[in-house]
Amino acid sequence: MRFFLVDDDEAIRSMLSEIIEDYDLGEVVGEAENGSAVDAQLLTVKAVDILIIDLLMPLRDGIQTVRELKPIFKGKIIMLSQVEDKEMIGNAYLLGVHYYITKPINRLEVIGIIQNVVEHIRLQKVISNIEKNLNVLNSEKISHTPIPAPDTTNQNTIITSGQYLLAELGMVGESGSKDLLDMLDYLSKYENEHPSEHEFPALKDIFVHVAIKRLGFLSSDPTNIKKESKALEQRVRRTIFQGLHHLASLGVTDYNNPKFEEYASKFFDFTEMRKVMLNLQNNVKPSISDSRINIKKFVKVLFLEAKKRH
Repeated sequence: MRFFLVDDDEAIRSMLSEIIEDYDLGEVVGEAENGSAVDAQLLTVKAVDILIIDLLMPLRDGIQTVRELKPIFKGKIIMLSQVEDKEMIGNAYLLGVHYYITKPINRLEVIGIIQNVVEHIRLQKVISNIEKNLNVLNSEKISHTPIPAPDTTNQNTIITSGQYLLAELGMVGESGSKDLLDMLDYLSKYENEHPSEHEFPALKDIFVHVAIKRLGFLSSDPTNIKKESKALEQRVRRTIFQGLHHLASLGVTDYNNPKFEEYASKFFDFTEMRKVMLNLQNNVKPSISDSRINIKKFVKVLFLEAKKRH
């Protein structure tokens, strides 16, 4: 995600940049110390996804700036505010600002809110892609030209369910999310082809089959397959860690968060979840090298949950 920061306090901008970069939340592509230095064209050129802007600033405050930007700027807006004036906050809501970070800034609050906004953006993209595909199918049905019947196989529905679950876990957009969806596709086909088989396939076999499909069986040799399998495993591990980190952040901010309650114990080991939560509470950046990622458990649960939902 690409961020643009607007605040007349340089220390606040520096703190936000540090949090965004330290926790791999995205990239800060621009800053301004006043609302008058920002316009929709600048944000468009910089392809900004999320604007973080202070409510009270000299020359042009956050409300005035958002009012100027909103007709054109389609990204998400997070408002920084030390003020609890209900009328001002109400005006911000009317303009489309639904996310607030209160001052003085709390690191955990910033992380939690930004992750929620990022997840919302990614989920919107998933829904938008699904709608586009449906529109294409509808337009093909209307056409008089004979077309192949749309594929409504178990694989396609399980992929859609998998995309939804990965979005819920804050993992859509990570490099390994595509690998996880390909693994779901393989597992669904495997189950259809081996209906009497009750054992879950070995993780190594899943990686190999996905790697072969990606490389192309005829053009791949054992060395390339082994290399791709290893790369795939590393991407998946990093992506699962992102899901662990995301849920832990939700749990630290609100232990009764519905997503945390539903998914935390289901997809992850409690001891690992608790360890990451403690690190976040102590402002220690969790590290994947210090975490025990149970890939097989995650993939198995993801597959079973996707089957239940499609």
